[in-house]
Amino acid sequence: MAVTSPYEALLRRVPVREHTTPVLGTTTAWWEYGDPDATTTIVLVHGFRGDHHGLEPVVAHLSGYRLVAPDLPGFGESESLVSAHDIPGYSAWLRAFIDAVVPGGEAIILGHSFGSIVSSAAVADGLRTPALILVNPIAAPALAGPRGVLTRLAVFYYWAAAALPERIGFAVLRSRLVVRIMSEAMAKTRERSLRTWIHAQHQLYFSRFASRRVVLEAFRASVSADVSMVADRIVVPTLLIAAERDDITPVAAQHRLQRQFADARLEIIPSVGHLIHYEVPEAAAGYIDDFLARRPA
Repeated sequence: MAVTSPYEALLRRVPVREHTTPVLGTTTAWWEYGDPDATTTIVLVHGFRGDHHGLEPVVAHLSGYRLVAPDLPGFGESESLVSAHDIPGYSAWLRAFIDAVVPGGEAIILGHSFGSIVSSAAVADGLRTPALILVNPIAAPALAGPRGVLTRLAVFYYWAAAALPERIGFAVLRSRLVVRIMSEAMAKTRERSLRTWIHAQHQLYFSRFASRRVVLEAFRASVSADVSMVADRIVVPTLLIAAERDDITPVAAQHRLQRQFADARLEIIPSVGHLIHYEVPEAAAGYIDDFLARRPA
């Protein structure tokens, strides 16, 4: 039975167009929301194992922008990279993708979770952007997070999936039970209908990866890198939207990360965890609007 999104009415008001574009020898699927002629373009980079749907609640609360949301290579509708699905590979892809879809201009980059690592790496590697926005940024090594034991269990899970025969390992990676356990651990809201919808979203979109190789490579990338590794190479104005109850990165690490940037503003949202984009997208959108309004022309 389909679960209705609490943001459906808002999202229906936003024009959306679907595209595919060749990037670095592969095809990237992407969605364009809002006004295609808006003066400001924001490119949204989703998190590990998700696809563009995950950031639609934030899209629903933003207006006056051209919003571009690709599926990361190897996830959703996008084809796999020709190269490895590691941070250098995703960084190169993001820079080439933006060159293709924002010709002659500069896009503001927004990355969520694993997307915060990819986005930061791309900017540090030379991607021109007026500003960087990181939601639930991975500010420190994931294995050192408040619930590092869960991350270590995840490492074992992916190791086991890699050790099994291809067909069985692929099935294990797409296990609905594992997806539900992950979803239960990350959701902090006590609102039953919202929680039900979050679980449904994870079941729908959390296993849409092209192959076992893709998801294993991307997982290794997600636990071997973090934003702090490149923050001191980023000079553009940066907005960090972090969560008080994030199980992956503690608040103290977010404050340390803020100090590493040349120009960063940090907003901490109380009583929420690693799912800001699902649980409080209106708060995230409010901080984004305010940040962009204050940015020098």
